[in-house]
Amino acid sequence: MKKYDYLIVGAGLYGAVFAQQAKETGKKVLVIDKRSNIGGNIYTEKIEGINVHKYGAHIFHTNNKEVWDYVNRFAEFNRFTNSPVANYKGELYSMPFNMYTFNKMWGVVTPEEASTKIDEQRREIKGEPQNLEEQAISLVGRDIYEKLVKGYTEKQWGRDCKELPAFIIKRLPVRLTFDNNYFNALYQGIPIGGYTKMIENMLEGIEVRLDTDYLENKAELDKLAEKVVYTGAIDAYFGYKLGYLEYRSVRFDTEVLDKPNFQGNAAVNYTDRETPWTRIIEHKWFEFGKGENGNDLPNTVISREYSSEWKPGDEPYYPVNDDKNNKLYEEYKALAEKEENIIFGGRLGEYKYYDMDVTVAQALKMSKNEL
Repeated sequence: MKKYDYLIVGAGLYGAVFAQQAKETGKKVLVIDKRSNIGGNIYTEKIEGINVHKYGAHIFHTNNKEVWDYVNRFAEFNRFTNSPVANYKGELYSMPFNMYTFNKMWGVVTPEEASTKIDEQRREIKGEPQNLEEQAISLVGRDIYEKLVKGYTEKQWGRDCKELPAFIIKRLPVRLTFDNNYFNALYQGIPIGGYTKMIENMLEGIEVRLDTDYLENKAELDKLAEKVVYTGAIDAYFGYKLGYLEYRSVRFDTEVLDKPNFQGNAAVNYTDRETPWTRIIEHKWFEFGKGENGNDLPNTVISREYSSEWKPGDEPYYPVNDDKNNKLYEEYKALAEKEENIIFGGRLGEYKYYDMDVTVAQALKMSKNEL
């Protein structure tokens, strides 16, 4: 008999949900992570009384009531609504594209005027859009594309919009209402006290070992458990023997400022090509600028985000789900299916860009099938 029923590789959201479900059904579980903290990319760290999203902004949003009820077992969520602002060379626009955006861009006042203007500009694209630029113009017209889509997208993907596939931007939300709520989700918010606290609550009573690299100690760790749940990169598991799957990576430049308010909003996207960062996050506004006891905080913490091509050693963020990479993933998946006593799950294990609610749903579904 092995000491544990499950060894869970990765103390992020997927791993924590599966671990919690396994423990609840009486299984003995060990969770390991190569980082020195739990939470994966949703890890939050307290700086100057502010819960700082160390690996980028994470706003929980879902239409799935089962998922929402589940996460609310481990955290109370605030009523944060994501309403980013776009900064194009000092001109500020509301996101997603809505009547405030169109009024600022063209001076139009009614939905009918906005609709007419967009229709006029879309006409330049004849036939099926061949790339991201044509797709965006066919959805929102040339003006919005040039100011609010082109520069941001090129920084994010490190490629010219004409070289990017149309599917990346299949649908841009266009609202003919004065609505700045970015997500069309019934439930939305951020855990009061930060995501780390939520993951801690999920992992309560479960053995966790940090600073433990599974792939470097695979033989001895595999001996500990009947089955492994692996949430790391699938190509890394196989020693990259079929080649590297591509990702985009993000670098964060975080600083504490001796002022109460830097930009007046949680997220400001810099949509011109010349500004090197894609956006600035001001973390205190995720919790309305208040500390734990409801007091106003005198300082603020900001993070500039820089997008980059992933290389080995970097943190993988966004899978580049184009045809070439998806084909390579299918080859790795075929290898994974031949492995015994191991489940590959999560964003890196399945090479898919999952929002948090989908990650939770996938982990719950897998738990139901498995436990």
